[in-house]
Amino acid sequence: MKKKKILFVCHGNICRSPMAEYIMKHLVEEAHLTGKYEIASAATSTEELGNPVYPPARRKLAEHGIGCEGHTARQLTRGDYQHYDMLIGMDQYNIRNMERMCGGDAEGKIHLLLDYVKGREGESVADPWYTGDFEATWRDCLAGCKALLAV
Repeated sequence: MKKKKILFVCHGNICRSPMAEYIMKHLVEEAHLTGKYEIASAATSTEELGNPVYPPARRKLAEHGIGCEGHTARQLTRGDYQHYDMLIGMDQYNIRNMERMCGGDAEGKIHLLLDYVKGREGESVADPWYTGDFEATWRDCLAGCKALLAV
């Protein structure tokens, strides 16, 4: 069976997208589906390239027994569009940048994470870089990843 390849994307790849990446990896592992998924994350900007997960985001994951060691921020590439089955953005700003960077979305692969959560379609994942509320981001990412796993 072909692996389902998912790339989570946010602005800097140090808060929201790595949180979603590692939450999804954790959910997939708990469901004994590890071999059926390839999961990663990327940024639309170059601001944080090479940096690890932002410490408060790392602590929030650790509170739930999820590690993110070895992660370094990387930028989305046009080749990612061909490689991944789904490119999942955290907000409309990410979606616009993803479409621009990928040369459009001819195959319908680009989606908002919360579009998978019934009643939350079109909503953004809370951005803790501005809000400081890593718990809200955790809840958004967890809800989106659980819904995505059910697809």
